[in-house]
Amino acid sequence: MLFNELGLSEPILKAVTQAGYEKPTPIQEQAIPIILEGRDLVGASQTGTGKTAAFALPSLSRITKTGKPQILVLEPTRELAHQVAEQFEAYGEHTGMTVALLYGGVGYGAQLDQLKTADIVVATPGRLVDHFFRGSMSFREVKILILDEVDRMLDMGFLPIVRKIVNLCPWNMPAEENIMRNGSIRRFHKGSKRQTLFFSATMPPAIRGFADFCLTDPASIEIARSEVASTIKHAFYPVSMDQRDDLLLALIKKTDHQSLMIFTRTRKEADTVCSMLNEKSDARVIAMHSDIGQKDRMKALAGFKDNTYNILVATDVAARGIDISSVSHVINYRVPENAEDYVHRIGRTGRAEAEGDAFTILTADELDYALSVEVLIKRKVERKKLEGFDYKYTAMLDENPAKPLRKKRPAPKRRRR
Repeated sequence: MLFNELGLSEPILKAVTQAGYEKPTPIQEQAIPIILEGRDLVGASQTGTGKTAAFALPSLSRITKTGKPQILVLEPTRELAHQVAEQFEAYGEHTGMTVALLYGGVGYGAQLDQLKTADIVVATPGRLVDHFFRGSMSFREVKILILDEVDRMLDMGFLPIVRKIVNLCPWNMPAEENIMRNGSIRRFHKGSKRQTLFFSATMPPAIRGFADFCLTDPASIEIARSEVASTIKHAFYPVSMDQRDDLLLALIKKTDHQSLMIFTRTRKEADTVCSMLNEKSDARVIAMHSDIGQKDRMKALAGFKDNTYNILVATDVAARGIDISSVSHVINYRVPENAEDYVHRIGRTGRAEAEGDAFTILTADELDYALSVEVLIKRKVERKKLEGFDYKYTAMLDENPAKPLRKKRPAPKRRRR
């Protein structure tokens, strides 16, 4: 199937052609017709499958310019909000519609100006509520509510405030039910209807319950959310603990990378790795994490996109927060403690059906985390050695490691009577 067979409007198809898209990804092919019908949707999709286009293209096709917010997109992080706003602007280039980007850590002036004429609002929850109480954000005309990366919002403690935002939007139910359930929220129009699109990489019980609250008779799409994209080659690289940095340097030196992301567990570790690489390699390296100011984070991201820097060292703040199609390689400096973060991290490469490589440095203290990854993705991750690297011995390098001997439990002592 091609994009012009999905029912998108002509201005949107023109933007799709300019973006160089040839055919829709599986989630786009399934989601776009459902969204164009006006149905609510639950989408569970692994990272790198083209999810943003899957909800942005049909949503833009369903509205016309009014200068009032009709599409509201909630994102968990400032980086992701910025990325999604850019994509809405690109896809809506020929519609005349404008986008307001709302997030904290910056002033209100430019955001207030954007809201005066915005048809689409992309926001983080806290700053959106701030604008509501200032009277600068109205929810009355919202026709399409998009909740993106909901599991990430759960992790960050945003669900209570997101629930309040959902209540501020017009109900997606008939007028008589609206009157019964409206309660004290009398600001809504009777019979007003909104479409809700709900996307989450994982669907734990708390997320499923929240989806039931937000949605009415939704369609459901699931695209292998716990699997690594087939376009990504990935492996564990076992090494002794004191050779982690040496192996990282050797991997970088022997890898023909165009742009490389290195993930660390902590902000301090990201700074340390960044300093080491700047000192011991010829790479152009920049760090990105939550201790860095928003302006500098956006500068780092822009520099990575335009190849000012060819290595970005980041914490998980960036694992779901950016979408750069040209990332050729990912290196996990450590195995992530959360197995699902492994899928999200290495999903920064191999995006939109491009090929990518991901390496994970594995030391003995991380074997349980490695096992959790394999349980999640339901297959063994290949162990590899880097050719020419001078390894110190570690039992993990044995091809057939001996099984640990189980000690016999001593017989229980009999009590004297």
